[in-house]
Parts: sequence; structure tokens; C-alpha cells
Amino acid sequence: MRRLLLAALVLLTTATQAPAADADGGLFGVWRNPHNTVHLEIRPCGGSACGYVVWAAPKAQADARRGSGKELIGQQLLRDFAPTDRGWRGKVFVPDLNVTLGGAVRPLDGEHLQAKGCLISGLLCKSQVWSRVTPAAS
Repeated sequence: MRRLLLAALVLLTTATQAPAADADGGLFGVWRNPHNTVHLEIRPCGGSACGYVVWAAPKAQADARRGSGKELIGQQLLRDFAPTDRGWRGKVFVPDLNVTLGGAVRPLDGEHLQAKGCLISGLLCKSQVWSRVTPAAS
């Protein structure tokens, strides 16, 4: 369950990057968490960025069902990510805990993102590095 929480926090931050495109190919596309148990597609959603689960390992799916009673694949985990002077910020839904938290993301390069999520503003935070699975479609 904690892995799914971390994955969601990371995903949240990843989604924040989505609206911007840069020299290393942009932030839209599919990203995986460090344990490769969740893949999240980040794409534009109006004036912000959002992220949807496109693949999840069986354990991550079971943790999500236990926590929220919902299927993980197809679920929107990242919402309302907007650019800031230090990356992107928005809201992330953590299915295994059935809560929505604040999150942030910062691109490290074209293939990696650093994601951070906090249970309480600035407290009880976790950071992860996510890796690109596929680039965004043009």
C-alpha cells in the first residue's frame, strides 16, 4: 500500500510537468514509478496537466481496490497541475489511502522526473524519481 502511495505522489508531481514542452522532448508521455508497478500517462487537460493510470501491477491494483474500492487502471491520479517557478504543483489522488494530496514535480532531464508529495503541507513528504516509458504522441 505504501508503494502505491509513493507511486501516486510521484505521479502527481509528474503530471504537473505536462503542459510544458522543452528541448528534451517535453513532459507528456508515459512514466513509470521506481518499482515499475504503476505507469501514468501525463497529458494536457485544458490549461493544466493531468495524469491517468495506463498500467499497474496486480499488487498495486489490489491495494487501490482495498483503499478506494475503485479500479486503478483508467483512474485520474493527477489533477490541476500548473507551472510554478520551481516546477509544477497540483493535486494527486492516492487510491490506496482514498485521499487527495498536494504534490510537486521537477524535471531532471528528458528521461527522469523528481516527484514529491506531502500528506501535510510541507510535512510527511516523500520524493521519488520516475522514468520515461514512452514519449508523448505528436
